Amino acid sequence: MRVIVPQSEAVDPSVVGGKAAALAQLARHGFNPPAFFVISDAAFRAGKAGPIAVSGLREALAAALDVLGPGPYAVRSSGRAEDGAEHSHAGQFDTVLNVAGGKVLQAAKQVWQSGFADTVATYRAVKSGGEAEAPAIIVQRMIAATAAGVAFSADPVSGQRNRVVVSAVEGLGDALVAGEVDGEDWTIDPSGAAKSGHAAPRVLTADQAQQIAVLARRAEEAFGAPQDIEWAFDAEGLHILQARPITTELRPEPLPDQALTIFDNSNIVESYPGMVSPLTYSFALHVYARVYRAFVRLLGVSEKTVAENAAIFDNLLGRVDGRVYYNLVNWYRALALLPGFSLNRDYMETMMGVSEPMPREITEAIGPAPVTGARKVLEYGKLVAVAGGLIWQAVRLPRTRRNFYARLNRVLERDFDIEAANATELAAEYRHIESTLLDRWDAPLVNDFLCMIAFGASRNLLQRWLGERGPLLHNDVMIGQGDIVSAEPAQRIAHMARMVREAGVADQLGAECRVETLAPYPEIAAEIRSYLEKFGDRCTEELKLESIPLRDDPSSLLMAVAASAARPEGPRHAGSDPDWRALFPGNPLKRQLAKWIVGWAKARVRDRENLRFERTRIFGHARRVFLGIGREFAARGLLAKPRDVFHLTTSEVLGAVEGFSLSPDLRAIVAQRQGEDAAAARRPDPPERIEIRGPAIAPIWAEAEGGEEDPERVKTGTGCSAGQVTAKARVIRDPRTEALQPGDILVARHTDPGWIAVFSNASAIVVERGSLLSHSAIVARELGIPCVVGLKGATQWIKDGENLSVDGASGKVERCDGAE
Repeated sequence: MRVIVPQSEAVDPSVVGGKAAALAQLARHGFNPPAFFVISDAAFRAGKAGPIAVSGLREALAAALDVLGPGPYAVRSSGRAEDGAEHSHAGQFDTVLNVAGGKVLQAAKQVWQSGFADTVATYRAVKSGGEAEAPAIIVQRMIAATAAGVAFSADPVSGQRNRVVVSAVEGLGDALVAGEVDGEDWTIDPSGAAKSGHAAPRVLTADQAQQIAVLARRAEEAFGAPQDIEWAFDAEGLHILQARPITTELRPEPLPDQALTIFDNSNIVESYPGMVSPLTYSFALHVYARVYRAFVRLLGVSEKTVAENAAIFDNLLGRVDGRVYYNLVNWYRALALLPGFSLNRDYMETMMGVSEPMPREITEAIGPAPVTGARKVLEYGKLVAVAGGLIWQAVRLPRTRRNFYARLNRVLERDFDIEAANATELAAEYRHIESTLLDRWDAPLVNDFLCMIAFGASRNLLQRWLGERGPLLHNDVMIGQGDIVSAEPAQRIAHMARMVREAGVADQLGAECRVETLAPYPEIAAEIRSYLEKFGDRCTEELKLESIPLRDDPSSLLMAVAASAARPEGPRHAGSDPDWRALFPGNPLKRQLAKWIVGWAKARVRDRENLRFERTRIFGHARRVFLGIGREFAARGLLAKPRDVFHLTTSEVLGAVEGFSLSPDLRAIVAQRQGEDAAAARRPDPPERIEIRGPAIAPIWAEAEGGEEDPERVKTGTGCSAGQVTAKARVIRDPRTEALQPGDILVARHTDPGWIAVFSNASAIVVERGSLLSHSAIVARELGIPCVVGLKGATQWIKDGENLSVDGASGKVERCDGAE
C-alpha cells in the first residue's frame, strides 16, 4: 500500500478517511480547497516511545511536499469514520497548524497517535463502538486567514433547513472549532438577507456572510445533504477548508409547494399607509369580505357562486410586516367570477388598479377560457342583463341613498352613551353597526361603480368631441364643485383664519395650539366647536382605528387655522357651468347629451365624496366603541391600558366578551404583537409587490438596493389644479411630525383628509399616488393652488429642500437646482 496518496486519488474513505475523501470531492466539484495530500494510516506503526515511520516514508513525504509547494502547512486527521453522516468525531483527533516543512513528519506522528487517546476511546464507546484505530493524515497548505469559522447549511439548533448559520472569528478558526472562544454569529435567510447577532459586527460584513452562505449551500447541493463546513478568508478571497454532514437531527424536508401568492399595495396604501394595527386589519378584512360579496352580486354573480367561493372574499387582504396588502391572486379570482370576464380579461385586470400586470401563470390558470361561437353570444347576453341591472340600480339610486342615510343616522344619532356602556353593551353596539351598515353597504357600492363608469365615459366623450379642450373642461366641472364635503374643511378653515387674523391671535394660536387660547374669542371658539362636531372623526390615516381623531386632538386643525391666518389669502376656485351652446354651436343633440352625461357624472362624483365622508363617521363610531371595550378590559385587568385593544383582532375582542375566545391571556397576546410590530416598524417598508411560493404565512423578500439618482430634470404627472409656482420643495412623509413653511411645495407619497394642516401652508402640491378625484386634487382647487398627482416615485426623485417648478394644468414638474 502507498503511504502517500495525492489529492487527485483521494477518493476511497477506507484508505484516506472521510475528511480527505470529502475534500477531494469538493475539489472535483470546483470548490478549490487548499491543496493537500494524504499520509495513510499504514505509514506508521506503534512503538514503545511513540509512532515509528515505515520505510520510505521520509523520502515520499519530501517529494509530496515539493509538489504541494512551500509551507506552512496544516496537518490534520482523516479517520475512516470521521466526518460521516452519523458520527463526526469532531474535535476528537489532534490538528497541528502552521507547521514548517521540516516539522511535518513530527506533526503527522502526533495526529496518528491521537487516534488512540482516551477521549477517542470514550467517544467510540458512547457513539459508534469499535476498536481504536489511527487516522489517515491530511497535509494541506495553510491559509493566511484574516477571518475564519464554521457554517451550517441548515440550522442545527432549530432544525430549520431554510437558513444558514455562520460563526466567525478574526484570524484562524481553530480556537472557535475547539470551543475556546465565542464567534460572531450570523443567520442568512432563504432570500439571502444576512443578519448578525451582534449590534456592531466587526469580523464579517453582510456581503461576506452571504458569500459563506452561498458556499455552504453549494456544498449541500454537491454532497446531497446539509453540510457543516469550515471556511476562511485570506487576501485572495473565500476558501472552503472542510465539509462534513450535519449529524444533528433536522426537520424533514417540506414537500414541494409552488402555489403562488402575490401581495401588492400599490393601490391600498392610499387608504392604509404604513404600520396598521391588528384590530384595523381584521376590521378591514371583514369589511372587504362583506362589501365585495355584495359587489359581485350586483354585477350578476349568483348567490350560490358567491357562497362556493367564500374563501376568496374572506382573503382579499394580507398583512405583511405590519403593512396591509391586497392579495392579488384572490382579487383576480373574484374578477373571474364576473359575467363577461372571458370576453375582456385585460380590461377586467385594470379594475384592480395595480401598477404591474398579473403573471401569465395566474391569468392562464384562473377563470374561463376565451369563448367563441354560440357561447360568445351567451356571454354577451349576460352582459346585457348586467347592464340592465345597473340601469335599474341607477334609477333606484336616490332611494337607495336615502335609505342608507336613514340607517346611518339611526345608528350614529341615537342616544347611546359609550362612556356609560359596559363591555356587553359595547359589543352589542358593534354588532349593530355590522348588521345595519357594514353588511348593507349598498349606496356607496352602487354609486362608486356608477361613478367610475360615468366619469370615464363623460371624459372620453368630451375628449372625442372637443379635442384637447375636453379633458380641461372635464377637470374644471368635476373637481371644482363647492358642494362636495371634501371641499368644506378648506372653506371653513379659511373662514376661521380670517377671524383669527382679524382678532390678532394668529401667532399665539400657532405657538400654543390649544383650544383654550381662543376662550377670550367666543365666536371663533364656537366655529372650532362646530367644525369638530361635524369633522371630529377626520384625522391623518383616518381609516386606521388606532389613529387619533380631531375630536381627541384638535392641534392639527388649530395649526391649519393659524398657518392660514399667517399667510395672504389666496384666490379660491370659483366653479361655473360651461357655455354648452358655445361649445356645440349648431348641434343641439350633442349639446344636450354632453350636458346630461357630464351633469350625471358630476352628481356621482359629489355623492362619492359625500358618502366617503359618511364612511369616516362610521369608522369613527367603531373606533370609539372599541376604545370603550378597551377601557372595560383595562378596568378588569385584562389589558394594561385601553389602547392595547388595537393589538387584538375583532374576533379576539368580541370573543372575549361573547364567549368564543381561545385564550384568556389577552395581555400576553398584546405583548407578543407589540414586540412584533415594534420590530417591523424599525425595518424599511417591504416592497410594493411580493411574490411567495407555498404557505404565505411568513413572506420574505430581498432587501431593496439603493437606486441610482434619477438625472431627469422634468417629469409629468396628472394636472389637477391650474397655476404655476416655483418654490422650495418639502418632502413630507408624516404630517403629524413634519411641517411646511408657508410657501413651500408639498411633495408626498399620498395624502388623505388629515393632511389639511399641511395643505394650508403649501403653495403647490405634488403627490405620487392619486387621480383626478383624489382628495388632494379637490382641496387644491378650493385653496387655489397648483396640484399634480400620479407622479410616480416623486418622493425619491425630488430632493427635500431643492427648488421646484410646478405647472398644475399640464402636470409638468421641473427640478430647478443645478439646471444649466
